Amino acid sequence: MEDAGPSVAVENLVKRFGDFTAVDHVSFAAARGEIMGFLGPNGAGKSTIIRMLCGLLRPTEGRAFVAGLDVAQEAETVRQRIGYMSQKFSLYNDLSVVENLRFFGGMYGVKGAELRQQSEWAVELAGLRGHEGGITGELSSAWKQRLALGCAVLHHPPILFLDEPTSGVDPISRRQFWELIHQMAASGVTVFVSTHYMDEAEYCHRLALIHRGRLVALGTPTELKRHALRGGLLLVECAPLGEALEVLAQAPGVLEVAVFGNALHVVVHEVAPAIDALPRLLIARGLGCTRIEAIMPSLEDIFVQQIGAQAARAEAVS
Repeated sequence: MEDAGPSVAVENLVKRFGDFTAVDHVSFAAARGEIMGFLGPNGAGKSTIIRMLCGLLRPTEGRAFVAGLDVAQEAETVRQRIGYMSQKFSLYNDLSVVENLRFFGGMYGVKGAELRQQSEWAVELAGLRGHEGGITGELSSAWKQRLALGCAVLHHPPILFLDEPTSGVDPISRRQFWELIHQMAASGVTVFVSTHYMDEAEYCHRLALIHRGRLVALGTPTELKRHALRGGLLLVECAPLGEALEVLAQAPGVLEVAVFGNALHVVVHEVAPAIDALPRLLIARGLGCTRIEAIMPSLEDIFVQQIGAQAARAEAVS
């Protein structure tokens, strides 16, 4: 595959386990140096997609090409050309930092002087200088994740798969981890990241929203927020919140209502008429309304709306 082509191309990918469909006809492509995020709740199918692309699971249907290789036909070759960091910490706790690096380097065929040089590079990348001899099991969660990343990229793979890489890591360490991801992408590495954190999804170049094995939306964070939401979005501060939600959910022109903190996010057909009508409706029902204004939707708003739309389509078909 030419450099100008996609690093990864997926066509109608399906994975079934018996009667259960974990991945349902997913298609997308990712370019060299792109950070592609898989965003969705636990059990959405994100990890299953990644494992198929890594050659660890064979697709039931469809095709996937990684670095120009068919993952179903050339799984072993694919695994030599990618880096993979699993959802759970998978290094050896009883080995030192440098021993883990040497072990995984050997697994990727990196030996001798090259292994020493790459181990030094990985230590610098992970910020572990001075901790090379430390026992891995004694490192903090954040340092362990950095070490796992260093092991995954020892052989300088052109494509990197990170499955929930910051799960259980504090916010500051998560930000630092993402700085490393962007450094690698800037050098031309294509990075796939699965996450259920809405805030860190903003760091991706493009996002695939995954729900129940299906791709419900695909685009940059900005594109998704501008175009994926039907109608307009209002922030409504009112009380009591539960009663107000029930009233607004039945109001004309309201498409969707959800609780966000101590307020409601209300999706409406048209913003201006709703800003005028909804406070009057709440007051008429004996409820308070202290604030109503149009706002830019968050990724969480988009995800909730897309899931609702998917459920409505499924109900219509059934």
